[in-house]
Amino acid sequence: MTTPMTPDEEYAFYAQPENQEPQGPARLRDGTRLSAPVPVRFPPELLEQARRAADADDRSLSSWIRLAVEHELRRSA
Repeated sequence: MTTPMTPDEEYAFYAQPENQEPQGPARLRDGTRLSAPVPVRFPPELLEQARRAADADDRSLSSWIRLAVEHELRRSA
């Protein structure tokens, strides 16, 4: 088993062009298929807060927004 890379090590590794080639077919992490993209507009301040929160969770902005929507739907059910 290998030791996970630190964020700095990942950055240095993927900064090299030879490490930027996809390996194998694309796949979703949780195996769920996603629908077509849904355009959503946010005020600039709210979008920046969401970006910071996503970065803090080490997630993409899209993934973070999906998680927030799922959380709110579970909460209101």
